[in-house]
Amino acid sequence: MNLKKLGLTALAGSLVASSAIAGALDVTGTSKITYASKHNTEVTGNPFSMNTTFGFAGSGELDNGGTMSYSYTMANSAFSASNIKLDLGDSGEIAFGNASSVAGQKKYADVVPTAGEQVYDDVDATDNGMADNVSNANMIGYNGSFGGLTISLGWAKDTGGSDSSWAVQYPDLIDGLTIGFSMGDDGNSSDDTSAWLKYTSGAITAAWQRSEVDYVASGTNDQESNHVGISFAVNDGLTVSAGRQTVDMGAGKVDETSQGVAASYTVGSLTVAAHANTTDDVGGTSGTDDSVTEVSVAFAF
Repeated sequence: MNLKKLGLTALAGSLVASSAIAGALDVTGTSKITYASKHNTEVTGNPFSMNTTFGFAGSGELDNGGTMSYSYTMANSAFSASNIKLDLGDSGEIAFGNASSVAGQKKYADVVPTAGEQVYDDVDATDNGMADNVSNANMIGYNGSFGGLTISLGWAKDTGGSDSSWAVQYPDLIDGLTIGFSMGDDGNSSDDTSAWLKYTSGAITAAWQRSEVDYVASGTNDQESNHVGISFAVNDGLTVSAGRQTVDMGAGKVDETSQGVAASYTVGSLTVAAHANTTDDVGGTSGTDDSVTEVSVAFAF
């Protein structure tokens, strides 16, 4: 739904000495009904749930040629994320906010393709081995592209210090191949690194991502994960995918292994999706397994 007649004054005065021209405010939303069947050792309660999200996005042009944009997201009537961006054209973009898409390492936390949820979702609550511990709360960031190389920098003040991260990505290094690397320091407990390869050929996309979390405190096991996945666009509406992640939990623990399959079908504003994920040896504890199967129907407006 586009409210074209609704003006938006960008908050540009605090960032640049330039006036803004009122732009449009776009309002979008999604309502989703989900049925979830979980491992029989869990307390599942009512297997049905409903979630609704609203997004508000606006933009305005500056008289110096730049563009200001703002987005605000609500999930189930509660604040979810927001950001404000200043587009500098060929010089890149300055961003501020608390969404993972703002800048830095979190922007590339999950590059493995999927038709639904990632293989560890709903079965590994701690996202073991994922290099995304750096906070994105009230983050200042920069995104730019130079000679084909994409650069993303992020910094945020945190309790007892500051969080900083950076990421570089080279899309289409050769036809269809993307490579990337990121590093992050949460200022308190861990240093994170991640590297990835992603290749697209026609309707098929495959990716590998390796992440490492090195904890500062002695006696805390470092973690290393390897995540692979592939997706196939059967047609304009149907996509299927499969993936697997293995996490080395460190000394005294066994590897945690997650695998899953997913499918989604979209016709117009309606999307029907399903995924089945299992995790063996959750948290590196042998014999502690978990699984979930979900089916959802979502309507976008």
